Amino acid sequence: MVEWSTAVNKIPASKVIIQDRFWSPRLERNAEVTIFQQWEQLERTGCIENFRLVAGESEGFREGYFFADSDAYRWLDAASRIYASRPSPRLKRLMGELVALLEKAQEDDGYLYTYNQFHFPGVRWHNLQIEHEFYCHGHLIEAGVSHFLATGDRTMLDIARRAADLLVRDFFNAGPEATPGHEEIEIALLRLYEVVGNRSYLDLAARFIARRGRIAPFFWQLLKEYLSYLGRDAEVKKAREAYVSAHPQHGLNFQLPEENVALRPWYGVFRWYWDMLSGKYFQQHKPVGLQTKAEGHAVRFLYLETAIAMLQRLRGDPGPTAPLSKAWENMTTRRMYVTGGLGSQPTTEGFGRDYELDPRYAYAETCAAVGSIFWNWEMILSTGDARYADLLEWQLYNAALVGVGEDGVSYFYNNPLASDWYLSRKSWYRCPCCPSNLSRMLADIGKYIYGWNERSVWVHQYISNETEIPKTGKVHIVSGLPWEGNVTIALLLSMPREFTLYLRLPSWSEKAQVSVNGKNIVVNGSLAVTSEPTASGYDPRPSRYFSLRRHWEPGDVIKVLFPMNVRMRSTHPRVKATRGKVALTRGPLVYSLESVDNPGMDLFNIRLDPDSPRPEFSSEYFGGTVVLRARSAGGRPLTFIPYFLWGNRGLSQMTVYVKV
Repeated sequence: MVEWSTAVNKIPASKVIIQDRFWSPRLERNAEVTIFQQWEQLERTGCIENFRLVAGESEGFREGYFFADSDAYRWLDAASRIYASRPSPRLKRLMGELVALLEKAQEDDGYLYTYNQFHFPGVRWHNLQIEHEFYCHGHLIEAGVSHFLATGDRTMLDIARRAADLLVRDFFNAGPEATPGHEEIEIALLRLYEVVGNRSYLDLAARFIARRGRIAPFFWQLLKEYLSYLGRDAEVKKAREAYVSAHPQHGLNFQLPEENVALRPWYGVFRWYWDMLSGKYFQQHKPVGLQTKAEGHAVRFLYLETAIAMLQRLRGDPGPTAPLSKAWENMTTRRMYVTGGLGSQPTTEGFGRDYELDPRYAYAETCAAVGSIFWNWEMILSTGDARYADLLEWQLYNAALVGVGEDGVSYFYNNPLASDWYLSRKSWYRCPCCPSNLSRMLADIGKYIYGWNERSVWVHQYISNETEIPKTGKVHIVSGLPWEGNVTIALLLSMPREFTLYLRLPSWSEKAQVSVNGKNIVVNGSLAVTSEPTASGYDPRPSRYFSLRRHWEPGDVIKVLFPMNVRMRSTHPRVKATRGKVALTRGPLVYSLESVDNPGMDLFNIRLDPDSPRPEFSSEYFGGTVVLRARSAGGRPLTFIPYFLWGNRGLSQMTVYVKV
């Protein structure tokens, strides 16, 4: 990419003031409603209480999964990122309470994992492929970094450093068995390195990555750990039964939510055993340099790829290695849904085979969408290739945003593309990783908009905002997305400057129109044509940057118009489940039919009149939304709403794909 290098700078989200009619209400809700509801749920389900037990502040019995600590850390991470842009006394108080509690619960040498500290005192680093000690310490470290960047207070950063130093001491020279079953610690160590500059953190992350896929034979290691885990779990259950028997009030005051619901294919359990024992589920089936496909548990895979891209950037590598690029290509062209959703196997929460994309079984976990956004951001920083910014945008509007309801307090964990009265939004989950993960990503949305150096400015995303770009000046963007394709960029410079402005041309729009101060600019070339159609019909690869190099004056205005036609996207012929069907998209949005808007109709057998879909802005839908009005082949009216909005009006049927 022209002029791109790893020397291109980021702009922190806290320095980007978002003033967007679509995003501002959602970010405000995230900061004023969602984050506090999540805290209440963590208290209600005993997650915060677990730390009080270990810290000696209360008496009781530890509850929740062995990895429940991570939910508190992710909340603190999200709260910190929110606080950086939208500080509030209430949020500061809650963060302070949790930081003080973590400081008391942490052992002197940095260890903090309440499952072992409560149930198995003195036991550490046990069943690393299964029990998530590294994963929990990773989210602890990330929370420490985010809290320090948001507040300047070093207390939580010191907690994170003590944990990281312990990991360096215990695992710097360890063998391949000392790798995490759920990747996350690698990202955390690299983020901590970026802030404090301790090279041992980067080197340990590199070693964790390099050791993957080298446990031989993996199935024997996993079997030993699984049998050990079952024994430990049985001890915990027995101890809980005894405690509840002696303290019957405990059972009355405490309640974990139910598991999330997913439609599972009959063959899923066989796939689960194969992925587990082969190591694919954990990305342990081969060294990372040989992993060129999206395989295994989707979130684990995406966190690993994010860490590899981060490591290369921080080391100053010129760009991603071939395996990283090939894995991204495989994922986006053969193993991704049209929404950008990832994971077609509910039983493994992971990837299926090429073109195995049944919309009914789509797991498409919200966390997987968030993980992919993290990865694509790192790929942008490494390469400057517009395809990664394009996919980031597509997943942001569709695969990620669907994870939280319009009320800010109801969530989807998995996100199928067809649902027949079985899936509804919940206020919390027994494994509540998605709500806080989505909150921390949304709080950081401003950082995904720009890149800059002394010679150039990149506009990756079209979200209304104002920011000060160093060496350049103020930039103000007013965007009509996702409803309309008009974008205005005002350069509020303090003095004339010469630089190149790079504007991303999205894959979803043809023949963009660009003008500077009212004068039309010829947009040379067109979006690239890719040789192989993707499995989903959505292809981010044609996206590119259009460059404007000139001597800019204060007050110069660039206007861009992206045509937003309704498109019918067909899947690849090898995707059996959707042959003869299409998904409707407009701009960066995927649309769906929901039974609430189409009463009495068989959504799964409707035949669409292909000439009928037309956009219409309606204030009746969610405070103002562009819906698609259409009709069936028999002439009955149809209403399509944006996919991310489905499920906000109670239990319903929904489908993205319709017959034509």
